[in-house]
Amino acid sequence: MELASYLAGERWSDHPACTHPLLAALARLVNDNTSDESRAKLVRLVPSIIGLASDDLRVDARIALRCATTALPVAAAERQLALAVSVLAAEEMLARLDGAPSGRLSEQSRRAMAEVPHATEQARRFSRAARITDKGFRRYAAPNAVQLSVVGIVQACIPDPDALLRTLLEEAIADTTALIDVPQTDTPAVTTPIHA
Repeated sequence: MELASYLAGERWSDHPACTHPLLAALARLVNDNTSDESRAKLVRLVPSIIGLASDDLRVDARIALRCATTALPVAAAERQLALAVSVLAAEEMLARLDGAPSGRLSEQSRRAMAEVPHATEQARRFSRAARITDKGFRRYAAPNAVQLSVVGIVQACIPDPDALLRTLLEEAIADTTALIDVPQTDTPAVTTPIHA
């Protein structure tokens, strides 16, 4: 994120204005929880996050949804309920923002929830009793979903958590790009140093 701030012509910061705050938080978490070897591969993504800034709550909901649906099938059982609630909260927020009926689920959410039927059942019971505000979603639910998802992937018993974290970040960037009309800029290319 510091490199992004520099390339965007901003003051040096890991919280640049040129990137959506939740996407920047995900990028920092992925960077901080990735091995040194895998971290070098993240540098290539820096130009793609510059200019991805918006206050549309759909962006927060899409990022939270991408994170939760990615982590839910691989996370340990003790994290699955919170992740399943995160999926339902993000879907509910998107339905509300789109003027769609409550309770709809995207295909990605249905697939993730099908992997953890017990947590899904509990999450549905919990979510029926809770109603989240737009402000509460942006300030608490979405950032918690991102944090919990990264930790869930890092601690998962999977062969290559670094690869899944990188894929998660790439897909979150693609989701955000699809929602934001990004003006084309001449951002310098970033190359990965070659280690001898």
